[in-house]
Amino acid sequence: MTSSVLAYEKGYAIHVNQPGDSLYYYLDYDERSHDLNMEFQHFHDFYEICILLDRTAAHIIEGSLYEMQPYDIVLLRPALLHKTQYPKGLPPKRLMINFDMPRSIPGLENGYSELFTIFNAEVPIFRFPEERRKEVFAPLNDIFAISQQLSPIQSVAIHHKFVEFLCGLHRYAAENSYVREEKGSSMTQRMYAIASYIHSHYQQELSLDEVSRRFYVSAHHLSRQFNKVTGFTFTEYVQMTRIRNAQQMLIHSSEKITDIATQCGFTSFSQFNRIFNKQNGMSPSAYRRSRPAQDEREMVYVGERHKMT
Repeated sequence: MTSSVLAYEKGYAIHVNQPGDSLYYYLDYDERSHDLNMEFQHFHDFYEICILLDRTAAHIIEGSLYEMQPYDIVLLRPALLHKTQYPKGLPPKRLMINFDMPRSIPGLENGYSELFTIFNAEVPIFRFPEERRKEVFAPLNDIFAISQQLSPIQSVAIHHKFVEFLCGLHRYAAENSYVREEKGSSMTQRMYAIASYIHSHYQQELSLDEVSRRFYVSAHHLSRQFNKVTGFTFTEYVQMTRIRNAQQMLIHSSEKITDIATQCGFTSFSQFNRIFNKQNGMSPSAYRRSRPAQDEREMVYVGERHKMT
């Protein structure tokens, strides 16, 4: 089955190499139901692009809520906390792209550095008018076609077309018409603003009383409404945000675990160790040691059809 704008076949997937390789692509064409919504935001070690193909959904990025329409392009850089909220009812179709690539090619370092600035946009979501959309998506449709024709240079062709896709996003970034819409009650909007504030200030002391004063709402009302909107208590959300950032530092830095605990806002190592164990089922040191093993994935091939769970 093919969309009029973007090629699509339910359950189809395209792989080039695997996670952890310096060059890696995984394009997943499938549906995602409301029942599979994640409980809390997560992060990846690779880049991720989400393109919704029908219905609507929402992305929560670093605690901020972004409404998505069909063919919106969500760009997520590594280590960015996020989750998608899919609506109830028929599961929306979407294309999810996970990838990584080397950018230290001699003579092209500056160009690649500039190209990837699109992932650092203040609002990392692109929306284009119909005619421009067809042009932007053309390289992805080419990748879909290339994946179904075996060739010794298939992986090279896919890489070439994907870089062309990124170049199109960069070239037409000024035409991005996405505007963040404030939906829901003013109190709901305020709770998401508080969640975003937590993500920006998790390294500092964050108390219910201090945040309630900053956002001009009583501590009791904030506590009740925050739990209602996010599904977590204020304290749980602060702790989970700190732990997710600590996980990233454990993976990608060699800093002492005690220093990581302090930098992530914990007042004592024993508190950090206890909460980390509770959320991850292992100590911070065990998490750091086990991470490489967790990254090992089964090797799959370009054009494989499979079901995602």
